[in-house]
Amino acid sequence: MNLAKWWREDACAQVNARHVDVMDGIRALCIFIVAWYHIWQQSWLWPTLDVGGFTLNFDPLVRSGYIWVDAMLLISGFLLFLPYARELDSPAPRMPEAAGFYVRRALRILPSYWLSVLSIFCFAALPSGAYHSTSYMLRDLISHLTFTHVFAYDTYVATQLNVVLWTLAVEVQFYLIFPLLARAFFRKPALTYALMLGASLLYRGLVLATCTDTTLLVNQLPAFFDVYANGFLAAVVFVRLTRDLRHTPCTRILFTALSVMLLCVVWHIVVRQAGSGSTEEIRRGQMIHRYAFSAVLSAFIVCTANAGALWRFLFSNRLMRYLSAISFNFYIWHQYLAVKLREWGIPPSVSAQPNFDGEMPWQWQYTLLCFALALLVATLITYAFERPIARLGARVYSARRAGRKPKDDLRARG
Repeated sequence: MNLAKWWREDACAQVNARHVDVMDGIRALCIFIVAWYHIWQQSWLWPTLDVGGFTLNFDPLVRSGYIWVDAMLLISGFLLFLPYARELDSPAPRMPEAAGFYVRRALRILPSYWLSVLSIFCFAALPSGAYHSTSYMLRDLISHLTFTHVFAYDTYVATQLNVVLWTLAVEVQFYLIFPLLARAFFRKPALTYALMLGASLLYRGLVLATCTDTTLLVNQLPAFFDVYANGFLAAVVFVRLTRDLRHTPCTRILFTALSVMLLCVVWHIVVRQAGSGSTEEIRRGQMIHRYAFSAVLSAFIVCTANAGALWRFLFSNRLMRYLSAISFNFYIWHQYLAVKLREWGIPPSVSAQPNFDGEMPWQWQYTLLCFALALLVATLITYAFERPIARLGARVYSARRAGRKPKDDLRARG
């Protein structure tokens, strides 16, 4: 196809409000930046790259990689509210059913999550004698199985299981109230947004003003209501643009430029956060920057989805779709595998502390191995465990809703 013709056809094409293709890449990149941060904590590999005589320094991005968890929750809010946003201007809106929402979320989250928790508990924590008492063992296990481990220090920060699973606790807690919040936002968007924003600002303000140690408070659900609210709002704006805006080459160029500019603003926030000193300063900086960071990222998502084809392609190509598909299991396993590889001395090193001593061959080998192993494990679990269970669960649920016996429905489908 002629390149100029292809450009004109793409530039004038309508954006699909049902599938936001760039979200594949944005979600994958956010999760992989978080993973890079966790692996960097073990390797201390200086994140620079020499290209054509220029040195690209990714240190601020990696050093503040933890803040991209906020982006992951923002993306969740955007995608969860997108079906509601599509119904906002409908003369006869069809609200998504809460029961179906809970079933879909359970099938998406629980199998891989419980597999991780029970595998680590049975094959690592118990055999190694990690628990000093039966009560602690039961508390750690049960709190993780019920997504309540973020409420106590010994099951959150000092857990013998998988410390990154705190994100899933916050997310599942949000799922429990999402249908109510979504309906409130659907009916009274301005008021609901203001209340969600106010709740987070009040919570974080009280924590910052009254607490000298914010370890257990920085990542509780109330601290993220404004992040989710920005996701809701971005979904509404995105759907409105897909309906009301008729794209031309000029609008595509404009949204591309805005997307790049917003990415520069994100980088400015990242650099400021990376300048935090102590661990407590890091947590306080994260709470201070949380609203601005999520608001700018919300605008970035909307602009990128409406940008030109070449810019969108960076976030919606085949590689990004694959990385997005396995990103959930990659996130669950990457940090635990990285820690275990260090404990097991894989790969072998010359120095007893190769990260402290700057043993660069080991640092590169270790970093690449961590990513490769996490990708392999995530791929296997996603396609051999998670997706088959999700498909089976969806068929069983559909059969029950249709009034058929699940076995009959499965036989009918062969």
